[in-house]
Amino acid sequence: MRWIVFFVAVGLAAGQSQAPAPQKKLETERKKEATSPKEEVPPEEDKDLTTTEYSFNPLQSVKDVNTGNYYFKNKKYRAAAMRFTSATKWNEGNAEAWLRLGEAAEKLKDTAKAREAYGKYLELASDAKNAGEIRKRMEKLK
Repeated sequence: MRWIVFFVAVGLAAGQSQAPAPQKKLETERKKEATSPKEEVPPEEDKDLTTTEYSFNPLQSVKDVNTGNYYFKNKKYRAAAMRFTSATKWNEGNAEAWLRLGEAAEKLKDTAKAREAYGKYLELASDAKNAGEIRKRMEKLK
């Protein structure tokens, strides 16, 4: 019997000491909100709405070229062109990405983009084995 009385007394004492805590917590949160001049913006959860910041990253560029080649082989030219464009943004000196972007744009019948990509390819790899062939393709795209 003594133990029951003891546990009830301890329970009541613990309940009384914890009751004011939530109210204090709310007051401290309100003070923090009032004192912080700038509201924190939560990060965007939807990845489609965020913008990608490109910087020099040759590994990501090679990865995008490989993925673009996969799409190109499966005749998904729009997806391939997007990957090749991304690869050129990660590394503007990636000649293969410019060549493949030109080929994908040619398949999509976007002659202006194809000419631009082929021109950039020839600028980067003017001594390539297929440079003559690419020049002929550019002439046909006019």
